[in-house]
Amino acid sequence: MERSKSGALSMVNPRAAAIDIGSTMHMAAINPNADDNPVRAFGTFTGDLHDMVRWFKAYGVTTVAMESTGGYWIPAYEVLKGHGFEVILVNARYAKNVPDRKTDVSDAAWLQRLHSYGLLRGKFPSRGGRGDYPFGSGLAVHQYQLGCLRPGS
Repeated sequence: MERSKSGALSMVNPRAAAIDIGSTMHMAAINPNADDNPVRAFGTFTGDLHDMVRWFKAYGVTTVAMESTGGYWIPAYEVLKGHGFEVILVNARYAKNVPDRKTDVSDAAWLQRLHSYGLLRGKFPSRGGRGDYPFGSGLAVHQYQLGCLRPGS
């Protein structure tokens, strides 16, 4: 996080996007200066995820923050990593502690803004490969989300 000479935060990820992951719909947001409609809804099927990738690529997105409270993030993560995006998964508790954020649209836009200023940390670091989770998938991912496991456990 950098501050300008005026003391204001400097944008560190101008090509950042964010996704509020849901079970039946993902709300994705890009830089609001890039498009008149910077937040869009996408379905959860593979074709929908590839539509989202095309939208991100059309606007030069290079890094994506995802917020998910369940395991619904895994297919989106796989598709995004497969297309070369830097992807972080953020803990919903850290981003939700802001008043007056009640909709998926505002959640996605808020996450994009936080990510563009470098204010989000991932739940765990990406190790770079497709399907390369810090402890596999399935039950271990679920246990991690419940707080029973730590990265590297």
